Amino acid sequence: MIEINSAEDLVAAAGTHLGYSDWYEVTQEKVNLFADATGDHQWIHVDPERAAKGPFGTTIAHGYLTLSLIPVLRQSAWRAVGTTMGVNYGTDKVRFPAPVPVGSKVRAGFELVEVKASSAGQQVVEKVTIEIDGGEKPVCIAETVSVLVF
Repeated sequence: MIEINSAEDLVAAAGTHLGYSDWYEVTQEKVNLFADATGDHQWIHVDPERAAKGPFGTTIAHGYLTLSLIPVLRQSAWRAVGTTMGVNYGTDKVRFPAPVPVGSKVRAGFELVEVKASSAGQQVVEKVTIEIDGGEKPVCIAETVSVLVF
């Protein structure tokens, strides 16, 4: 776990890899809850019997569920201590090169690409690469943008 204690430390860390999260299991229950929250009940996500005969051999997580795991994965990799607020500003690039079969474990690597001052605080661009335990390709690669206020 890396702790960044000030805006100056954040700027100094730009261009570095901040580390990896702990492994996180993607369960059918989590997939079903995400399906309920988003209204995306496609059978490849929520019907294990039908999905067993489908292209992936099992149910898979929604791509956007995988993307939405970034905050929980970040918690075990790095944190900015002493911030008064953190706000998601957006994403620049998002790709899902491989599926996440239900029951798999994923983890994320975090690279601090850029930090620049903005009128609201420090604007942070991270490259997040989510990988699956035993997988050959990443399951999600995203550039996230957030604003941290110290």
